[in-house]
Amino acid sequence: MDTAIVPSTLLLTLLLSVGLFFFIRASTKDRTEIAQLVSEQDEKTLMSQLQEYFRSRSYRVTAVDQQRNQVTFEGFVKPSSFLAVFLTLLSAIGILCLSLVLSLLLPSFGSAFLLMLLLSPLTGVFYWKGAQRLEKVSLKMESNNSEQNSPSKITVVAHRDELIELQRALQLKLCN
Repeated sequence: MDTAIVPSTLLLTLLLSVGLFFFIRASTKDRTEIAQLVSEQDEKTLMSQLQEYFRSRSYRVTAVDQQRNQVTFEGFVKPSSFLAVFLTLLSAIGILCLSLVLSLLLPSFGSAFLLMLLLSPLTGVFYWKGAQRLEKVSLKMESNNSEQNSPSKITVVAHRDELIELQRALQLKLCN
């Protein structure tokens, strides 16, 4: 084999491994966002729907601040089994590629580099431990001093996926 092919393949494989490492690390990153949402319903109806929505998703009320018109919910987020398996599979493929290139570059070690494949389940464990956490959602109802039929406006601090699901389930719109 040409002498320039294997080292350049090793360089490309190492660069891909760095990308894979950051992808796996980002899988446990906190993605809390703030969104202002608008509903056509009055405040009481909207608040009862919000409480029912979060109760159905296994959240519980942890704090109520009457002066600021704010409610805080807490719930345990379970990690995704699919994502744990997927990340482990990606890790195994990446390690396999790296070990094959290293075995071509250093043939004296033979297939000993394939033992690195035993490290791939650590990716699933890393994701599983990092993704399970207590998630907090904070809702603040903006008071409407104007007429009764004006839309209700709430400020929500929550995980990005939770915000998307909340908007979809209660037909809430982002405030402009």
